[in-house]
Amino acid sequence: MATRKSLILNAFVEMCSGHQSPGLWNHPDDESWRFNDVHHWIELAKLLEAAKFHGIFIADVLGGYDVYKGPRNLDPAIISGAQWPVNEPLAVVPAMAAATKNLGFGVTITTTYEQPYHLARRLSTVDHLSNGRLGWNIVTGYLDSAARNLGRAEQPQHDDRYAIAEEYVQVTYKLWESSWRDDAVVRDRTRRVYTEPSRVRLINHTGKHYTVPGPHICQPSPQRTPLILQAGTSKAGKNFAAQHAEAIFVAGHSPSVVAKNIAEIRELASTQFGRDPKSLKFLALFCPVLGRTEEEAQAKFAEYRDLGSIEGALALFGGWTGIDLNQYADDQELRHVESNAIRSAVEGWSKASPGVSKWTKTTVAQHITVGGLGATSVGTPQQIADELERWVAEADVDGFNFAYAIKPGSFVDIIELLLPELRKRGLFWNDYAVDGGTYRENFYGKPGQSGPRDDHPAAKYRWKAGVEAADHQIPN
Repeated sequence: MATRKSLILNAFVEMCSGHQSPGLWNHPDDESWRFNDVHHWIELAKLLEAAKFHGIFIADVLGGYDVYKGPRNLDPAIISGAQWPVNEPLAVVPAMAAATKNLGFGVTITTTYEQPYHLARRLSTVDHLSNGRLGWNIVTGYLDSAARNLGRAEQPQHDDRYAIAEEYVQVTYKLWESSWRDDAVVRDRTRRVYTEPSRVRLINHTGKHYTVPGPHICQPSPQRTPLILQAGTSKAGKNFAAQHAEAIFVAGHSPSVVAKNIAEIRELASTQFGRDPKSLKFLALFCPVLGRTEEEAQAKFAEYRDLGSIEGALALFGGWTGIDLNQYADDQELRHVESNAIRSAVEGWSKASPGVSKWTKTTVAQHITVGGLGATSVGTPQQIADELERWVAEADVDGFNFAYAIKPGSFVDIIELLLPELRKRGLFWNDYAVDGGTYRENFYGKPGQSGPRDDHPAAKYRWKAGVEAADHQIPN
């Protein structure tokens, strides 16, 4: 028991209906369609905090899924509600934060379409308003439909997006950590000085993609740099994660699919960037379908599958992979098509679900309708807990992003059925490590760890209290 990991658990959501389970807004007990109602989010935040979840991770996209039956055909996504419509996620965080004390909020925002000076201000503002409970999931985008609406014919090439992101985060580190000294704001009523001007400075960043003289327009927030989250397992994505990420999201239908990537990123973090590899926390996408008996769980799963949208699932698959499965016949075996990407995805599913005799586009869509591209596990609390332990043992994950089939019902089942079993096994805490603490303090379980760890690249930018500007140069 003493050597087991205490799991980091997030709820995985998006400001839309269904999210990873397209079409299940049609379930009579689902309330994800209430995503336009701020009270829906407040209720969810209170529910999760009472259960001691570490955080809510809010996904986002800036365009529609228009590859399936394309080109540029949004109808399947529009009809099924497959991540369409979708709202901007950062806007709802202050309302949830006002109703809670400890829950963290990870928000997905791309580096490709917004100036770093502007985003740094928005994130600092919400870090202030949430008392330091904000995380930034750094993405570079993947939908051409977003690029077309943001002034580009198509998105930049993959590695170019990561090069932009690298300079982007360097600018934000300079703004958050180096342009204000910790003790710059004095509010000295006697001298009538709000901020000491000698403790605020230009960053004078001039790079290939950005020119930002600064200084940051916001005073230092509780974390300064929000908790850094990231997903991406390409070569460029792994390097970026190994250098910058504190939490890394992985998705696959079995531990074997993600184990190699996790090991590689930990190794890169240690050998290339001088970071403690265990300080990088890997969270796997996981959708549990729970019942008090196996029969009850299987009945729920069958009901969810029946209500899920095949068209919506194929729309999501097209956006995620860039592949239009409409080109294949309804009964065509996808394990034998020319596309390496399709064969690779189907091979992963076939290993996780060996009982499926033939993989067609309908079979693929059925798998996506409950849980998306991550693992979906059906069973009793004991069976699901066993599966989570297998992921930890075989893939070295540190926690999970729980997707839902129906909201809030899936989370209620997790709270009432699964968490007691995890606690019984010593796999989940009983309370937050730091009451009223920042996201980073509770993420690491370490009081006082509001800012990035000393081995994180952002730490070298920190302008500490009492240090003269001449004695702390802004790193390049």
